[in-house]
Amino acid sequence: MAEKTAQLVTEYAEYLNTPWRKDFPVLQTLVHENKPLAFLDSAASAQKPVCVIEAMDEVLRSGYSNIHRGLYELSQNLSQAYEDVRRKISSFINALSDKNIVITRNATEGINLVAQSWGQVHLKAGDEILITEMEHHANIIPWVLLAGQIGVVLKVAPLLEDGTLDIEAFHDLIGEKTKLVSIVQVSNVLGVVNPVTEIIAKIRTFNSDIKVLVDGSQGIVHQGMDVQIIDPDFYVFTGHKIYGPTGVGVLYGKADVLEEMAPYQGGGDMIGQVSFTKGITYREPPYRFEAGTPPIVEVIGLGAALDYIDSIGMDNIIAHEHALSVYALDALQDIDGVNLYGTQDLTKKDGIFSFSVDGAHSSDVATILDQCGVAVRNGHHCAMPLMEALGIDSTVRASFGLYTNKDDIDALIAGLHKVKGFF
Repeated sequence: MAEKTAQLVTEYAEYLNTPWRKDFPVLQTLVHENKPLAFLDSAASAQKPVCVIEAMDEVLRSGYSNIHRGLYELSQNLSQAYEDVRRKISSFINALSDKNIVITRNATEGINLVAQSWGQVHLKAGDEILITEMEHHANIIPWVLLAGQIGVVLKVAPLLEDGTLDIEAFHDLIGEKTKLVSIVQVSNVLGVVNPVTEIIAKIRTFNSDIKVLVDGSQGIVHQGMDVQIIDPDFYVFTGHKIYGPTGVGVLYGKADVLEEMAPYQGGGDMIGQVSFTKGITYREPPYRFEAGTPPIVEVIGLGAALDYIDSIGMDNIIAHEHALSVYALDALQDIDGVNLYGTQDLTKKDGIFSFSVDGAHSSDVATILDQCGVAVRNGHHCAMPLMEALGIDSTVRASFGLYTNKDDIDALIAGLHKVKGFF
């Protein structure tokens, strides 16, 4: 590799390898003729540490019951543990209260909940919702569906050539009809970090009645979140990207906004009274949005994941991933025919690299890398409008987690040289 890479190895030596890798059993796996697994698909779903696996296993083995309904010891204990996790989530994002925290199945459900529960009531035909070209489909389709239902208008802010948000054009699209802005914290394709603090402050100055939703599915794991500082009205993230299980997510909402929202789904545990003669009443937020038996075991797993991250420290994770990004960027730029998408300014980018290889389709690149023991994602990454804006149909994406190390990056680079040999 280039002389610069050797210098980077020396400069960032203490951060390039991770003491936390041993906590993830799957990363001890050998694949394809005893090759070490280099897992570089954390943006799709992160691997799980032993503490998460054991916490969920313990509930299923010796502490499982339904919650919120039983007076017996198992139910009381697990109900308490479940609500303790709600408090952990509140603390993790610095919410004012655990009553701001709605448990969902994932970030997608959180966005759909806002679209249907808040949007259906507070928006009307002609009102405008502003998003960006870099959004995941989960932050596009719910608003398209809402537009079809009630006639709201979807405005889309463009990107600059380097894949960052065109802030000037974004601000120009905010007008008198703007009622909601919904924006991703970190792009799942480009790793671009949006300046959400500054964006929200600008919106508040223009019109404090405009609601802002931030999709934190990637941001929460790479950047963290302080909702009191950044000040969104809604914030969503999903458990499986932050080292927890699938099937559980979080919707944060400001108390006054949640209070004026109607239930999204109906069923057990979200009601106060159900009567054919006296009518139906609903519980206070957040419980009115949590119909039916919740993801009990998954919530316990998410709580263990948050404890794990707290034990390491978000600052340490950020430093580690930044060092890897510096090393990876220099190594990738050193390979002729590898085309990187999105800004290469690492002050505006986090742990995600999308690229193509001249003469090779992304699926071929991913297949050859897999044979080298390197797990990456290829395709449009649930961001087809972004692909269209970039003028391509797919990329290969390598994404990091707190367990990623220098050897993983070296395996990726070696694999790409092998790809070059084929094409």
